[in-house]
Amino acid sequence: MKKKAHVSETPATQYLREHGVSFTEHVYEYVEHGGTAESSRQLGVPEAEVIKTLVMQDERAQPLIVLMHGDKQVSTKNLARQIGAKSVEPCKPEVAQRHSGYQVGGTSPFGLRKPMPVYVEETALVLPRICINGGRRGYLVGIEPAVLTRLLGAKPVSCAL
Repeated sequence: MKKKAHVSETPATQYLREHGVSFTEHVYEYVEHGGTAESSRQLGVPEAEVIKTLVMQDERAQPLIVLMHGDKQVSTKNLARQIGAKSVEPCKPEVAQRHSGYQVGGTSPFGLRKPMPVYVEETALVLPRICINGGRRGYLVGIEPAVLTRLLGAKPVSCAL
């Protein structure tokens, strides 16, 4: 008999459960263009501990994921230099959605539609816990940052602005 899916099951939480990752669930009221400032405010978590999942692409339009502190921006110049690309830019929302399988604002690095290289701001890895999107708008999961490198093979980079 198949176990009933959890109420908030998404491809991301399914992936985490399949890999035996324990996580906490944090639901908040999604606000259009509110970003991590809004989720951290509602959940009472420092914005630096809310990690955003950004779908970007290199000069050959090859997609990649960048995991960045909520209160920081990505220096695409520094990122490109560190990953050996000529340039890196954010994907348009519809392209990001096509690559990840998630709606923009609900993108998780777990359970992606297609495999992509994942890069994580190295300072996120020293935090005791992080909150990251659980696969839908208004839903974060709390995990240990080591999960990013262990499960996703996320490569540490230094590209925060």
